[in-house]
Amino acid sequence: MKKQVKGLFFIMVVAAMALSSCNSNDDDGAPQIEIPGVTFDGDVDCCSAEEALQVYKFLQTVKIIPELSTVVDGQYNVFAYSKTGTFHVGYNDLYFVATKKQSGNYVKNFAISDLTPQMYMVKMDKYHSTPVSSGVTSFNDNYLAVKRGWISFLMSSSNMGSWTLSYAVSVLGSNGNLEKTAVTVDALPEGQDWVKSFKQDNQTYYLSLVNPSDWTVGGNEIVAYVSQQSAQGTAPYGLAEKKFTVDIDPRMPDMGNHTSPDNRSLTRLGDGSYKGYINLTMTGQWRIHLTVRDAQGNIVAGGDNLDSGYSSLYWDVKI
Repeated sequence: MKKQVKGLFFIMVVAAMALSSCNSNDDDGAPQIEIPGVTFDGDVDCCSAEEALQVYKFLQTVKIIPELSTVVDGQYNVFAYSKTGTFHVGYNDLYFVATKKQSGNYVKNFAISDLTPQMYMVKMDKYHSTPVSSGVTSFNDNYLAVKRGWISFLMSSSNMGSWTLSYAVSVLGSNGNLEKTAVTVDALPEGQDWVKSFKQDNQTYYLSLVNPSDWTVGGNEIVAYVSQQSAQGTAPYGLAEKKFTVDIDPRMPDMGNHTSPDNRSLTRLGDGSYKGYINLTMTGQWRIHLTVRDAQGNIVAGGDNLDSGYSSLYWDVKI
């Protein structure tokens, strides 16, 4: 019995020592947390060991887009990431991280601006842009050194047109930019359609559905953005100034167009996103019929075929 108690005490002491080493500095002030390629030098502009570990773990969940990396003032690296390291038609999250070249540590104080995607249309010999987030900001208090924005690409790259992306960056007072750089935008798989447009008062709006590939059978939060085409067309399309409500009616075309219960319309929140609730009762192809209403409740889009039971404006999603 005494041997078991001594053994248990020894294990507890070792565990306590390990926990202490992960959350404190040694006598020289160097953090005990080790992250590949990162050196901690106590610089207040950079992350602490604990903060850097959070960023490092987050970056394991995304993939780098090498062509969108740049160097600022010879001192800082700026890297861009997406979920897959690629882009597809519709909504794409885009993440940025800046590091000091000397230490590799992540910098909290940096800013991305003027995020500008453009497509060159070969036959028309002209450019157009696409919906873009209103800013690139820290998306979570735990990830101050990770900035997030989004782009909703209207069409895929092909011999009919090609995409470029540029942005400006400021890191600790040093300014730089990524000039127009070619990027490839892949088509969505068959049966998927996540971005749609409608017009009101000669203004074109775009409905971008956020990450439906993350949905599962049952109840899901449904998130979207409503953007308006810029006057120049070549400038990024910002969030719509008008406030709408988007009614949803999910149906399964391959299953007699049956619907599902307990769905809730998308309404605009303070951050400019539209959120609602969708209930998907089984796997398969879903067509989410949309009816857009203005602030007074008048139908402004998707109401032309309601007499037949279904809106002509819809997203297609497969789960």
